[in-house]
Amino acid sequence: MTFKRFSIGVLAFALTAGTAIALPAQAKQDIKDAGHDTKDAAVDTGHATKTVTKKAAHKTKRAAVKSKNATENFGDRVADKPETHPK
Repeated sequence: MTFKRFSIGVLAFALTAGTAIALPAQAKQDIKDAGHDTKDAAVDTGHATKTVTKKAAHKTKRAAVKSKNATENFGDRVADKPETHPK
């Protein structure tokens, strides 16, 4: 009976020690993978932000030019009409 307990104890120790050695290596790789994934996500977000910012700046510039042209044209149209209200 003593030998049986001893052999079970040795087997349990061997399994526990083997798992304890292998677990940190896998955990280290998981942490590295998580770091790479985080970096890739940050780069993708940066690229998307750059694209959206450029589009928004372009549209704002176009809107400003259209507004300026509309204001100039409105002044020309008003200048051609006779006054309806006496001063």
